[in-house]
Amino acid sequence: MKSILVTGLCTLHWGRLQYGNIGNYYIIEPLFRQLHEHFKEYRILTTFQMDEKFIEKENIEVLPMDLYYVWDAESDVNNAKNDVEIAEKYMNNKECKLSPYVKVLLDCEYVINVSGDMWGDNAEHVGHDRFLVDCLKMQTAQILKKKTILYAVTPGPFEKSGKNDVARDVFSKFDLVVIREKISMNNLIKWGFPVDKVVWAPCPSFLFDRNEAYESKWTWKIEESHGDNRKIIGLTFGGFNMPCGPYDMWPREEEQFEVFVSLVEYIIDELHANIMIFSHTNGFELPPKFKLINGRDFIILEELYRIVLKRHPEYCKYIFLVDEPLLPCNIKKLIGTMDMLITGRVHASVASVSQCVPTVYVEYEQNVIYSDKMSGFSAQVGMEEYVCAPGNLEEIKKKVQKCYTQISETRGELNKRIPQIKECAINIFDKIKNL
Repeated sequence: MKSILVTGLCTLHWGRLQYGNIGNYYIIEPLFRQLHEHFKEYRILTTFQMDEKFIEKENIEVLPMDLYYVWDAESDVNNAKNDVEIAEKYMNNKECKLSPYVKVLLDCEYVINVSGDMWGDNAEHVGHDRFLVDCLKMQTAQILKKKTILYAVTPGPFEKSGKNDVARDVFSKFDLVVIREKISMNNLIKWGFPVDKVVWAPCPSFLFDRNEAYESKWTWKIEESHGDNRKIIGLTFGGFNMPCGPYDMWPREEEQFEVFVSLVEYIIDELHANIMIFSHTNGFELPPKFKLINGRDFIILEELYRIVLKRHPEYCKYIFLVDEPLLPCNIKKLIGTMDMLITGRVHASVASVSQCVPTVYVEYEQNVIYSDKMSGFSAQVGMEEYVCAPGNLEEIKKKVQKCYTQISETRGELNKRIPQIKECAINIFDKIKNL
């Protein structure tokens, strides 16, 4: 039986993709489902570490993580280089002992690299020399003449990693590079990467389904707000949107929250709307006592909530903090019942606009991490005018006010665009199959 290997920089420890960053799960579930839909006769293998329920439900085979990376930079690099050497000997009919990774590749026809915004310098936030290892793993597959696809990627920056010849060589030999924001095409040209095999398709997260049956005290709060003739605006962000880094800094000084505190005051006092603050990341306790817990973003959002109520106790009627972790399918349903969203998390924006909820995008703080994701994701749905810098209060207020006054018109525009976006996200798999 023919096989497809799904690997890449999204290879993380058990549970991280499934129960950590909610946006990652929005990507992974539709990806596997579309692969099964378009490659019915193939086995799907992956280095992504998923639980038994997911494995059974999505009909995949999970390989050991150490085939790819084990967070031991020296041995990881050496193992990846060894894979390259073995592949070269194998293709030259020289005697060699096959490594476990090469054995897997020999049974595969396609290797799909899913790396999000980490394919470049940003991989160093996850592990040392991780990008180099990824390039070597792809180089091994290319030497073995496998079809390699860099999928749903936001490549770059390459100020450090781009100087490495292996990155450019590997990129030029991908059979297909699927960028998820059109702005990435210009960036690749700027960075001197070849773009003859680069195509655009929306992130598969646009295809993620919500749990229609989900109801809770949080959905009831939204219903109560609507009953009081007050619209409700969702608010979520994290460490990448704060004025200084690192992104996981804690504790933080109260003054670092001033822009967001002022934004909350503006929404309640000037727009006369309610606010629901929620985290778009989760944490979890490992088995055997597995359970979801609040993630890293939550402590930042909880502190904002505390500061606001300390200054304005009367706001307790207008501002709500979702103080429990929610599954991705449930948080998407919750977002879909809101009137509008302000987000510093890009896949929270996908959850909103894919349900035609008008959205204001707060960019990452560029001094903390470089990213064009907000500009790219907003542009493909015609919402680029609602992107704002995290430290510019007046700009944020102006764009929130404009979005708020045009909720009905924006919903209408999204109703036209989103079906087209979803169709494009599906059609790219035909292009992959036709390679």
